[in-house]
Amino acid sequence: MDVLGDRVLELGPKPDACGPYRHFKLTRDRDGIAWLLFDREGASANTLSADLLEEFDTVLAALESQRPAGLVIRSAKKSGFIAGADVSEFRGATDSRRVETAIGRAHAVIDRLETLRIPTVAVIHGFCLGGGLEVALACQSRIAIDGARFGFPEVMLGLHPGLGGTARFTCLVNPMQAMRLMLTGKTIDARRAKSLGLVDAVTQERHVRNAAKDAVFGRLERAKPGPLNAILNSSPVRRFLASRMRAEAEKAAPHAHYPAPYALIDLWEKHGNDKAAMLAAEKASFASLVVTPTAQNLIRVFFLREQMKKLAGGVNKIGHVRVIGAGSMGGDIAAWCAQRGMRVTLADVRPEPIGGAMKRATDLFGKIMRRRTDIRDALDRLVPDLDGEGVRSADLIIEAVPEKLELKQKVYAELEPKMKAGAILATNTSSIPLEDLRSTLQSPGRLVGLHFFNPVSRLQLVEVVGHDGTAPQLLKEALAFVGAIDRLPLQVKSSPGFLVNRALTPYMLEAMLMLDEKIDKVTIDAAAEKFGMPIGPIELADRVGLDICLDVGDMLRAKFGNLLPPTPAWLRDKVARAEFGRKTRKGFYVWKEGEPDKTPGPPATVQPTEEMVDRLILPMSNVCVACLREGIVDNADVVDGAMIFGTGYAPFRGGPLNYARSRGPENVVSTLRGLEAKFGSRFAPDAGWDSFK
Repeated sequence: MDVLGDRVLELGPKPDACGPYRHFKLTRDRDGIAWLLFDREGASANTLSADLLEEFDTVLAALESQRPAGLVIRSAKKSGFIAGADVSEFRGATDSRRVETAIGRAHAVIDRLETLRIPTVAVIHGFCLGGGLEVALACQSRIAIDGARFGFPEVMLGLHPGLGGTARFTCLVNPMQAMRLMLTGKTIDARRAKSLGLVDAVTQERHVRNAAKDAVFGRLERAKPGPLNAILNSSPVRRFLASRMRAEAEKAAPHAHYPAPYALIDLWEKHGNDKAAMLAAEKASFASLVVTPTAQNLIRVFFLREQMKKLAGGVNKIGHVRVIGAGSMGGDIAAWCAQRGMRVTLADVRPEPIGGAMKRATDLFGKIMRRRTDIRDALDRLVPDLDGEGVRSADLIIEAVPEKLELKQKVYAELEPKMKAGAILATNTSSIPLEDLRSTLQSPGRLVGLHFFNPVSRLQLVEVVGHDGTAPQLLKEALAFVGAIDRLPLQVKSSPGFLVNRALTPYMLEAMLMLDEKIDKVTIDAAAEKFGMPIGPIELADRVGLDICLDVGDMLRAKFGNLLPPTPAWLRDKVARAEFGRKTRKGFYVWKEGEPDKTPGPPATVQPTEEMVDRLILPMSNVCVACLREGIVDNADVVDGAMIFGTGYAPFRGGPLNYARSRGPENVVSTLRGLEAKFGSRFAPDAGWDSFK
């Protein structure tokens, strides 16, 4: 991508120097236009740190005195315009007054940009997010390069825009559309941004110079707020719409757990027709959110994701993936790999599962891909392979057949003689130790575990499992492959259930014991959701598959005995009747079009209690401590990351170990002992609590 740095120099004599600057490159072309390139030193992407904003203020002061014909702001980074604020500067914040003071300084810089007495133009490529979009909104004109994406993801961090975005965005575009984007954190492409009036033009890189000159010299028509904006921003309409927004927000993000959406709605409702007042109120509101446990935990989760991305390590060497088993997991793994650019051959003993997998893949690609050509290319990469021709050329073979040791070993016996040298054999087993699976292999060192989570397209974690005979180089290649398909790898030691399923199984089995106690399934799920889980354990069991829950429970009980709740006899009966849950459309719930039927029935006679919550939630923390003690995983932070990215564990809690830390380990151990006295040895605190910090 040509960011115009060299081309500016070609247009005339040596440009005026306005530096030197660490994070910016400032030049002037022969038309008198100043071109300012954001280029944060030592970073692959631009983020707005305190020192960068201080230098930006210095640049703006120089421009005020020099008065060029106009100012064009671009990024010198290939990744995009500006990715947002430097989130690391918010970590550990406890004093909202100090945060508000710092935000006030940043506001002053952005306000200075907005009030420059020269035409200002933001030229945007790649990602323009959060604080980056707030910089662009302070410019008089915005030109997007086709392919650019815009959004305010702050809500994902427990925040709302804090550099004037709440006021400038709702003034410029339809406030309903603006609020929806800020409340959801979703991004939009350049064409959608143009239709909303967020950008004035969408162009190609080769036309940027002419488009920028047109904007500077008044030849580009600027987007203007329509008359509907004034109506929607009027006080009576704001009050009505704000009430509806709160009701919608409560469905996805309860106020008790996620205060940011409601703070944003309050801002707009109170000040939506007064830009100056909204800008002032935004600073205090943002500062108060930064210091909340929700924001601090979500910021921690942001860095956990970055930490786990780095676990992928080196360069991916996998080009051809073969998946065996086209069921709900295998088919979805194949589809995900194909949409990430891999050539995939998909095998099954019957054609019908492959047909179903291809249909699901088509649906998935239609949801996550914007161009028809991209959908077509992804489908071309996903090849049905009933005859098994793909075995010989595959770099990686992923086995995703049912959780039966003998069945998996039979598949390996057929595969191994046909595999090429250096190819990796991976199992998607959710619970079987690799030491058992490898026992019949001629080359056991090529076996690794790649345990994906359902749904594959939404849950980012993949457990990468080695055993004491796994070839180290193949394990590195497996980790790199996980990173290449945009998933988060977690290397775990081979042990029944590994980390995530070992922690989840008591959660789901305890819920089934509550059913035996005549507690309604809706009440049980509500108890978990009250804590902040995305779905309750009964619904989760249906989604995973009751047959899989039973197999995993039996496998884990053989190893851990009375540390697990007993399996109810009626669960075996349901599995015997093929009532597996979502995949058979009947389990604990009746499933319609992939969702459980929760049509309101009689009012629950028992409401969720704190004891119910503790019975469901604390065993997960207990298992995570045990896995740390046993060396299944060697880092407490990535344990929390794994549970969040693999199960959806309440992100605002920061993970099961962070939750235990914030609640107090002594309190957790005391509560577990109380539950042990009342319900049995499955609640016995693990010995690892003695050294947990």
